[in-house]
Amino acid sequence: MIKTDIIIIGAGPVGLFTIFEAGLLKLKCHLIDSLPIPGGQCAEIYPKKPIYDIPGFPSVLAGELVDNLMEQAAPFKPGFTLGEAAVKIDKVAEDKFIVTTDKGTQHEAPIVMIAGGLGVFEPRKPPIENLANYEGKGVEYIIKDPEFYRGKDCVIAGGGDSALDWAIFLVEKEIAKSVSLVHRRSSFRGHLDSVQKVMDLAEAGKIKLLTDREVVGIGGEGKVENVTIKHKKEGEEVVETDHFIPLFGLKPSLGPIADWGLDIEKNAIKVDTTDYSTNIPGIYAIGDVNTYQGKLKLILCGFHEGTIAVQSAFARIHPDKKNILKYTTVNGVQGF
Repeated sequence: MIKTDIIIIGAGPVGLFTIFEAGLLKLKCHLIDSLPIPGGQCAEIYPKKPIYDIPGFPSVLAGELVDNLMEQAAPFKPGFTLGEAAVKIDKVAEDKFIVTTDKGTQHEAPIVMIAGGLGVFEPRKPPIENLANYEGKGVEYIIKDPEFYRGKDCVIAGGGDSALDWAIFLVEKEIAKSVSLVHRRSSFRGHLDSVQKVMDLAEAGKIKLLTDREVVGIGGEGKVENVTIKHKKEGEEVVETDHFIPLFGLKPSLGPIADWGLDIEKNAIKVDTTDYSTNIPGIYAIGDVNTYQGKLKLILCGFHEGTIAVQSAFARIHPDKKNILKYTTVNGVQGF
C-alpha cells in the first residue's frame, strides 16, 4: 500500500504542476498514469510540437515543458506509479480513499485529484481493409518524433490542424523527402493561416496537395511501399511512399473514471469552480478532464485549477490549521 497526502491520477502537465503547488504547502503527492513516462500527451504524442501559450515562454516544445515541470517538482520528491491505469476508487473511511490500478497496486490518501486530461485515447482510423497489417510498419497515427521521417516520402491524410501543421513542419524544416497531403474535401477545417500556408507551399511545389481524394488501399511487402488514392471523379492512382500517416484525430474516453460515481457531463467531470471539487468530497478534477460554465481546455487554465484545488485540499487535510499564502519570491522553494 502506497500512502501519501494527495493521489494525482494523470501525470500530464497539470498533474506535474500540482506537485509543486502541493509541495509549497508541505503536502506530498503520488501520481498514477497509464503511460510509461510522465508528461501525458505532451510526452507521448507530440513532444517535439511547440506550444505558444505558456506564460513566460514565447515558444516551448511540449517535451521541454514536461522536463521543466519535472525539474520544478523534483524538490518535493513525488512518487510515481507509471504504466498502470487507475481502475477503481474506494472510500474506506471518512477521510481516506484507496485507488487501485489495473495491475493491483493500491494507493491510500485523504485526497484524490483527477488530472487525466481528456482520458483514454484511440486514434480514428480510416476504413482500409488491410490497414492493421501495416501498423508500425509505415502506418502511424501519431507523429512523436519528426526525425523519424527524415529523408522519407510521406503521405499525410486529414483536413484538421494536426494534418496541416505536420505537413507544414515536415516541409519547412526540410525533414521529409516529400510530403503529400490527402483530404477528401476541397476545404479544410484547420486555422485559416495554416490552410493558406499549405496552399502557398503547394503552389511552390513543396507539398503535393490532393483534395477531393482519400486513401483507399495500402501496398508493400512487409512494410508500406505505396498507397492507392481515389479521386471522387477521376478514379484511382497509386503513389509510392514510405509512410502513410492518417491524422484524423483521437477519440477520447473517460474509461474507468466514468464508473466512479462522479457527475459526468459530455464525457467530462462536473466540478464546483470554487475549488474544482467534484460531487464526492475529497475528490477533485482539474485540467481537461473537468467541465464547468466557461471552461477553456488550456494547459494554463489547468495550472490555475490545480493551484486552487490544492488550497482546498490543505483545508480538508488540516481543518485546524490556517494556511497563510506565502509568496515564493519572499520565501523561496523548500523541498521535503
